[in-house]
Amino acid sequence: MTTPLPTDAMSQAEPILLREDINHITVLTLNRPKARNTLSDAMLAALSEAFGLIARDRSIRAVVLAAKGPAFCAGHDLKEMTAHRSDSDRGRAYFIDLFARCSTLMQAIVRLPQPVIAAVHATATAAGCQLVATCDLAVAARTASFGTTGINVGLFCSTPMVALSRNVGRKQALEILLTGDMISAEDAFRMGLVNRLAEPGVEYEDALAIARKIAAKPAPVVKVGKEAFYRQLEMGLSDAYRYAGEVMVENMLARDAEEGIAAFVEKRAPRWEEQ
Repeated sequence: MTTPLPTDAMSQAEPILLREDINHITVLTLNRPKARNTLSDAMLAALSEAFGLIARDRSIRAVVLAAKGPAFCAGHDLKEMTAHRSDSDRGRAYFIDLFARCSTLMQAIVRLPQPVIAAVHATATAAGCQLVATCDLAVAARTASFGTTGINVGLFCSTPMVALSRNVGRKQALEILLTGDMISAEDAFRMGLVNRLAEPGVEYEDALAIARKIAAKPAPVVKVGKEAFYRQLEMGLSDAYRYAGEVMVENMLARDAEEGIAAFVEKRAPRWEEQ
């Protein structure tokens, strides 16, 4: 099933975000190719709405985030932002709201019960790089490239920095942020920004293959595991172990762990609880 989501002022005939559900997997496709899939107000709203719906849909077990056109995502819509400089406050209220909405979206992806896999076919810059870094997993075409290029126009990528610095080493993150240079898919892979490289045009299928593997696992356990992963990252070592131990106890007492371990011992396929 393909579901069109909201359009924006640039192209009323074309939905800016496409949704397709494939056997417990949702594919979201950024569809503003002429605008390089920038995170316009309408795109932020469409993504927020889509992830909100997915979070409540227990039939969906994984998400693939893809894009159409010459870029995966070029970050915020600078033309849209510039238009607000004529506001009475020179755009301050709009900018505060814009970056708050973007940050809320990124956190919604992290808190989503289902893992999100980016299928990056081309360039991802500024908030577009942030979007890739925020996704739980990422597959990139070997011809893709990444960068936090805001500094080149006098705008340090402070909010993209949050996601980037949680994916790659400090010195690597700072070099990308301070120089504004683009990095290759190979460098992004070595730094840990992406999980896998694919030949151009194959990245979507590779991302979908990962999603299928995840979708075959017990959904409640995946949800618990994803939440625990991000929560323990923000803790000190002792607190992280204490919390992780509590999670494991509850997981061990759950039906899926009982069934999975029994199936392993009995040398049979597990029968996961339907969700």
